[in-house]
Amino acid sequence: MSTVHSSPDIGIQQATAPPERRRAPGGGRWTGRNPLVLAGGLALSWLVPAVLVALRLGVVLLPLLLIATAAVIRVGGVLLDRLFVAALILFGAVLTFGLAFSLWPWGLSPVATTGVLSSVLTVAAWAARRAPRLPLRFRWSDLLVLGTFAGFWHYLFHPVAGSSAAERVAYFATAEDRLSHFSFFSGIQSVGGYNFLHQDAARAYLIPPSEVTYPQGSHFLLAWVDRFFHTGADPGDMVQTMNRYFLYLLVAYALFCTALVWAARWIGGPRLRGWRAAAVCATVGSIMFASNYLDLLAHGFDSTFIGLLLIALALAVLIRPAMGRVEFLLAASAGLIAVTYTYNIYGAFIGVALLGALVVHRRRFAGRWWWTLGALACALAVAALPSVLSVMGDLDVASASNMSGPSVSADRSILIGGGLLGLLAAAMPRNRRTATGQAHLAVLLGTGGLLSAFAVYQLHTIGKYSYYFHKMTAVGVVVALISIGAVGSVLQTSHRGSGNVWTRRVGELVLSGLTVATALSLFANVQWGFLATKDSPSAWSANPLVAWGRGGFETDMGPKGMDALKVLRSDGPVIALVSNDDVKNLKATWLASLMNRRGGDMKALYDIHWVDIGGPQVKEEDYQRSFGRLKGAIEKLPAPHPTPTILTADRSVGDRIKRDLAEHGLTVNVLSDPGILWTQPWGRTFPGTV
Repeated sequence: MSTVHSSPDIGIQQATAPPERRRAPGGGRWTGRNPLVLAGGLALSWLVPAVLVALRLGVVLLPLLLIATAAVIRVGGVLLDRLFVAALILFGAVLTFGLAFSLWPWGLSPVATTGVLSSVLTVAAWAARRAPRLPLRFRWSDLLVLGTFAGFWHYLFHPVAGSSAAERVAYFATAEDRLSHFSFFSGIQSVGGYNFLHQDAARAYLIPPSEVTYPQGSHFLLAWVDRFFHTGADPGDMVQTMNRYFLYLLVAYALFCTALVWAARWIGGPRLRGWRAAAVCATVGSIMFASNYLDLLAHGFDSTFIGLLLIALALAVLIRPAMGRVEFLLAASAGLIAVTYTYNIYGAFIGVALLGALVVHRRRFAGRWWWTLGALACALAVAALPSVLSVMGDLDVASASNMSGPSVSADRSILIGGGLLGLLAAAMPRNRRTATGQAHLAVLLGTGGLLSAFAVYQLHTIGKYSYYFHKMTAVGVVVALISIGAVGSVLQTSHRGSGNVWTRRVGELVLSGLTVATALSLFANVQWGFLATKDSPSAWSANPLVAWGRGGFETDMGPKGMDALKVLRSDGPVIALVSNDDVKNLKATWLASLMNRRGGDMKALYDIHWVDIGGPQVKEEDYQRSFGRLKGAIEKLPAPHPTPTILTADRSVGDRIKRDLAEHGLTVNVLSDPGILWTQPWGRTFPGTV
């Protein structure tokens, strides 16, 4: 007979049983460690990926890996909970094993990487005597969690539905940051692993020294996922690759918003049911529907919102670790590694939350502290590796932490009001007496402490809040939103009388529907057709998500622009001067460089940011200033290099540029096409600088 020690506060369980067999939770008995079972599992771990890839069904391996991970772990009582925690563990595993994938000869091959990950799962299940098992239960609030994803996907995909890959570039290329992130993604595809482990080769694809100084977790995950959709080692046509990368971002942003809803419900625990669960899920989803955080997607902050997605999953598990010790260590380690690899400054928040969880749940690790701390120390070493390499490289931590740049500011009402509401919920006796409530309080105080400390540092050093402070406040918004789950768990539940069970269920359904409608009205500005006139449209129609859905963030980089850049495909550096707008010239040049897989040229060609010629003739002083920058950029290109190619929108300007460069001993190829002159303003798609 097995004995199970459990706590209603955290749900961490430990089961002990005779080594030869254990009673399964479902009622059956596990067999012993049969080596034939292990051999068969390992064979299938490699045979299934090989067959599916050969049949061009490699994409099926992604859900299979997720389901296999969920079937081995023992977390949560419903399928959706299990899948979210499994996803966190899988993300961390891919990034960890990615260190090995980067160094072996098979790179990100879907057969090889899936074979290794599946083999690890097989060995772990065999060693633990765990037969694959999934909880096929659901909660009605699952519909709200999944509905959040469906709602976001509807608006995100709507403006590009039915459009070509070239047309979607108008949404892909909305900001410099997006082009930079794509260069990391492209570099990982080309070198077959982390750029920081292939620094010499990676410099050809991105701007040095970012191959070692910038976190690459999100790019690695997306590059790994891409190999299942495009199984060839060569990524193929770069316009198609940009299209796939862009679609992955749409999915990731929808998952980010969905993860917030799930995390809030998870923190609320099993007590959060009925209309209270509906209130929590609908409130968090409604706030995100109307949030300005869509700007993170529109303005190219790809690593930021993917990092926030991972933070939401990791913090939920650390606040309420309703799982066994092994699963807790796996999920905590995966969260620490995944978040730090994706956006390293966010790792500090996970570290504080993990410390709080260990203190609150210290009795659960009694007698096993050395093993627990040893496992977490290994995870910390893995998580810190890229950051250590960055510091050892050319990264100036002091100056980088105070840098300025385009930023998306947090909604202060959510940050401050939500944080205070979370503190109120954590301080209530009903929550304060539970381990989950105590861990939640630790996360709130730890997050506030880190934000305050960094604010004081920036005010002391530069006298203002700068770029990374706004990045860090986004974590505060995530904490505030998932804290709503703790608020919902202390709401007064409806009275359960002795009436008919179906009557009570219908009443609960009606209350839940009214709760969702109320949340959408209060927090998403949905007005249900009322008070909307020609002169005063509803506030819902003005929010960033709806604006995106009707094409409000489209730029001028459509098929015409991409067709123009295609003529620049060459083995040498490319410069696209398509207007008298320096930022548009920079964007076009960067896109042309990416299409030629020469993103590293942008280290020199970034000077095109100050070149505002290429269209019809400008004032002489403007030409001379821009020509000087252009000449300097070409001279900075590392030698030896093939002859650069320049595209201009005005033939006379192109001829003059070629002639003037020749006088300075610089040879270039010049192509001119007046039909590519771009006139749409750039400023409307660029966030403010702070």
